[in-house]
Amino acid sequence: MRVEKYFDIKYEFDKNKIHKLIALQAEKSEPAYICAADGNILAMVNSNKNYREIVNGSLFSICDSSWVPVFIRWIYGKKFQAYRGSDIFSDIVKSQKYRMIFLGTNKETLAALKSNIAAENPAIEQMQFCELPYCNAEDFDYPAIARTINEDGADIIWVALGAPKQEIFMHHLKPHLNKGVAIAVGAVFNFFSGLPGLPKSAPHWMAKCRLEFIHRILWEPQKQLKRCWGILTHLPHILRAEYKRKKSNKKARKP
Repeated sequence: MRVEKYFDIKYEFDKNKIHKLIALQAEKSEPAYICAADGNILAMVNSNKNYREIVNGSLFSICDSSWVPVFIRWIYGKKFQAYRGSDIFSDIVKSQKYRMIFLGTNKETLAALKSNIAAENPAIEQMQFCELPYCNAEDFDYPAIARTINEDGADIIWVALGAPKQEIFMHHLKPHLNKGVAIAVGAVFNFFSGLPGLPKSAPHWMAKCRLEFIHRILWEPQKQLKRCWGILTHLPHILRAEYKRKKSNKKARKP
């Protein structure tokens, strides 16, 4: 499978192709994982080689940033659209195609999440929602977690630990799995739990206007301002590197 690289990330933008690839992978007797690459992940990929290798060890990454398609249009003249982690989560849950398992956050959030999404997919009532211990990514008991997943037979493994932990988690978990597609979705469990005090997904109009970052800052100012600063400080280098990559590729194609 050929996936285009932009800004050193293997992005897949075509929604139909994304769902076809997930369906094909879910049928295989081998595991894989998918990243939802937002601006924070973009910055970390371009500043940390080890993390970049983990993200690009995925089947592909969906684009969870409304600004990355803008940058691609500036540099390459190509038109793409983002596919938010909350949207792919909602689409797959509503499709009622897969057995799923949900990993992350805490029991209260997981219980509320289960109650809410079971209204969209009644089969959810028979699926597992597993709290994970609060620890470093290297300290999880991966064989034990994989044993639970393998015994369950889940096709889709939702992971909500936040970046970069969730991507490192999927990378370490993969060798212990028999099958299944793990998909990292960050704060999506919080969004869909509906619990008061937890972050909510940005309204559609804010997403359309590429203002999701403002919504996230209002909910978690300290955390999100730090992330935004990290993105902004890395962005000039990221854009320059992609312009150079474009020129280099053009020269390489010349006879």
